[in-house]
Amino acid sequence: MARIGYARVSTTDQNLETQINKLKAEGCEVVRSEKVSGASAKAAANWRDCAGFPAPGDELVVTRLDRLGRSTRDVLNLVHECEQ
Repeated sequence: MARIGYARVSTTDQNLETQINKLKAEGCEVVRSEKVSGASAKAAANWRDCAGFPAPGDELVVTRLDRLGRSTRDVLNLVHECEQ
């Protein structure tokens, strides 16, 4: 079982360092990150390319749920896709 961290900021001007440090402190062996707006149509595709889908038994760790999606529906859709 691996702990995979995912960090995202919305603009290229923002810094990922705080999120990455928190994820590493939580024991994430792998940390994926990107700079893309969650409102962007390409955000979901970028997430897949950046973080990939965890293998069975892996844990996906984020510092805040809004790093995965802009709404509850976005996050639920992502969880559903991972379960498939």
